[in-house]
Amino acid sequence: MRCCSAAFMTASQATCAIPKVFSEKQIFELGSITRLRTGIAEPCDAENGSLKDVEVLFSTWSMPELAETQLDRMPNLKAVFYAAGATDGFARPLFARGIHVFSAWQANAIPVAEFCLGQILLGLKGYFRAAVFAPKSPDFCTHKFCGPGAYGETVALIGAGAISTHVRELLKPIHVDVITVPSRKENRTVSLEEAFSKAMVVSNHLPNRDDNIGVLNGALFRRMREGAVFINTGRGRQVNEPELAEVLEERPDLTALLDVTDPEPPRADSKLYRLPNVILSPHIAGSWNDELHRMSDYMIEEYRRYASGEPCLYEVRESMLLTSRA
Repeated sequence: MRCCSAAFMTASQATCAIPKVFSEKQIFELGSITRLRTGIAEPCDAENGSLKDVEVLFSTWSMPELAETQLDRMPNLKAVFYAAGATDGFARPLFARGIHVFSAWQANAIPVAEFCLGQILLGLKGYFRAAVFAPKSPDFCTHKFCGPGAYGETVALIGAGAISTHVRELLKPIHVDVITVPSRKENRTVSLEEAFSKAMVVSNHLPNRDDNIGVLNGALFRRMREGAVFINTGRGRQVNEPELAEVLEERPDLTALLDVTDPEPPRADSKLYRLPNVILSPHIAGSWNDELHRMSDYMIEEYRRYASGEPCLYEVRESMLLTSRA
């Protein structure tokens, strides 16, 4: 295996991200398979030419977009291994120079999918509705608020990317009917309207594109079945939140589990704080704490494949980027 000259890179205001994502053990491992520069490099190091011999960079959240002058001073840079998800914020200047970009987006999909699996199963049992309303009802012990259960029920996944695909795999042994609605209309065999009407649980996994802003609106939420549950671990801006709140006021039988909102956190006067059928969590579905090291492991193994000349699994292409500068 080729031993490349390597360095960690992040923005100056976020140097704490590297030791959170890369454990001491993982840093030691990288030092054994690369010629790893000590410390954490910043854009100024590229500017002053001290990274001129570096062939690969390892980074995570807050990876900066390097300017042309900085890249000019890094003539040997061949690849960036990004232990996080979306690379839109920094990748384009690298693509323009033929520099390879690898991302741990698949690793970050795993905890989100696991989080959703738990919420889906509890939603199908009617747990959230029962926990809120049953203790306040004289029918507490009559199972009045019990959901239909999982077996044979319908779950809708909005979006067909890495997270949605993994959720679908996790649901296979549960024996539920899964409807997947791709984000691109031309790829759909089921409409959003049909999915919201049929499913007992609807889980949002739309990609963070501008054309998805507000597409999940009041008209869709009004179609939901009695006692249905909506889960959002995608992005808050994909939901028309004022319309969602309006529907939830009208229909206390529905439950919204919102791990993301727009803005985050919601404004102080938001109805989302006051509605009993809304459960807010602080954007925790993705990788946190010990889960962060999975992303590093993915990139360490990807580097091993890269350095050995084996086919790589997680290379990012420019066509995969979500945002457009047109």
